[in-house]
Amino acid sequence: MRTRLSICLKKARFPSEAAALLAPRTASIALRHYRCDRCGLFHLTSRTKGKRVARPGQ
Repeated sequence: MRTRLSICLKKARFPSEAAALLAPRTASIALRHYRCDRCGLFHLTSRTKGKRVARPGQ
């Protein structure tokens, strides 16, 4: 699914995957990073529908 431009503009942008991986460490919810198909940078999302999520300890 393509990211809507209005959503892309509202989200925080991270220039690298490494920077995006460091950001959610202080969050109270589980976040994952993804490369945006609009801007080419990385964003964070809490959505997991349709995504394989590793369970803790695996």
